[in-house]
Amino acid sequence: MNLPRIGVSLPHVGPYAGPDAVVAVAQATERLGFHAVSASERLLTPAGPHWNNDAGLPESYAWDSLEMLTWAAAHTQRIRVCTSILNSIFQSPVILARRLATLDQLSQGRLDVGIGQGGGTREPPFYIPEEFIAAGVPASRRGAGFVEHVAAMQACWGPDPVEFHGDYYQIPPSLVGPKPWGSTIPLLIGATARHTIERAARIGDGFVTVGVDWDDTRTQIRWYREAGGTGTVVVNTIPVPPGVPVSPADFTNAVLSDIDRITAVGADEMHIALHLLPAGPEEQVELLEALAAKLDLPTP
Repeated sequence: MNLPRIGVSLPHVGPYAGPDAVVAVAQATERLGFHAVSASERLLTPAGPHWNNDAGLPESYAWDSLEMLTWAAAHTQRIRVCTSILNSIFQSPVILARRLATLDQLSQGRLDVGIGQGGGTREPPFYIPEEFIAAGVPASRRGAGFVEHVAAMQACWGPDPVEFHGDYYQIPPSLVGPKPWGSTIPLLIGATARHTIERAARIGDGFVTVGVDWDDTRTQIRWYREAGGTGTVVVNTIPVPPGVPVSPADFTNAVLSDIDRITAVGADEMHIALHLLPAGPEEQVELLEALAAKLDLPTP
């Protein structure tokens, strides 16, 4: 079987999230030969009467993704740790660049960063206004401000003295560290609309999307490649409906079907939304063991 690289989400949402669960899933992921673990960001969930959760987000709060990934990295040796997706403009570029470089150093270069400019809805405005209000960042910072934020972070990872002057962000001549483990940190841009996907091809090292409608996913990847994007394409997959119990056999079959779809649309990597299942860490490990046995993954 021609396999994409396969990652799984850590238990970072809901009743099973926590330090022991992260260690159990991360270590099983490494032991079984998978490529990576990931965690996504959700700053808050609105509680007002207008909130309709059209994207079907978990109602439980999400633990902070960078801390969860740091904990996972501390208990593993090989697997990559990935943010998928981190809403980067909620933090200043200097602060976030330092946090990411610290994790990259602690993991010895195992960090991949998926970033976005705030999402969470499938209907306009395609983001959650309450998150921007709580973060103290205007929603108008999306777009050009996001592009500038990426450039400012990349400047922080370059040689000292760092200096950056833009319309939204200023960094006076400064010594900024730590620097990444290697020359930089891979930045993969989360996007869905054509113009944002084409922007990802220009400013990032890859592109991240979600496999909901696979015809749409194929089109999005084509847009990315036609715009000159040569980086890694990651598709986050939800193999079974969130909150629905699943047996190891059914889980394996669902993931195998997604692998066929991933291969057909030309993606390089998939991340399985394991955290959306109503399963404790022991059950999640059992699901991964059944899948790994079917895939016959090479183990370390």
